[in-house]
Amino acid sequence: MAKRSAALRKNEYSAEPETNRASRRGVNNSGKAIAEVARATGATKSVPPQLDRLIHERMRLGIVSALAVNESMSFNDLKKLMNTTDGNLSVHARKLEEAEYVACSKYFEGRQPKTEYRLTSAGRRALERYLNHMEALIKATRKS
Repeated sequence: MAKRSAALRKNEYSAEPETNRASRRGVNNSGKAIAEVARATGATKSVPPQLDRLIHERMRLGIVSALAVNESMSFNDLKKLMNTTDGNLSVHARKLEEAEYVACSKYFEGRQPKTEYRLTSAGRRALERYLNHMEALIKATRKS
């Protein structure tokens, strides 16, 4: 019994990642999935397509998605929708703005400062590429 629990502990805390052990046993199908995604997204076989890391982050994906279905949204509306803080939203929105995925306009309504965001055409294209890539991943995974 002591040998068995020691063996279990060794496997449980092994420094070798599970994916390496699985691929040695011939269980890993990620190569097939990557090839399927490459075909679906038009990437070359030697370079698998990469997810747009800028959009892939949860908060930024939420911002881009919300702006895709609304012509524009105020900072406060996005903050409520995303259930986040001012600082967190402004940092993520600024990253999207720097990538020119989102356009920001600031103005005053009376004495109140207002900030509005809208999705740019580059942002819409980036979201479309991202969604196509995710669809291809899902299809490839379900086929396996």
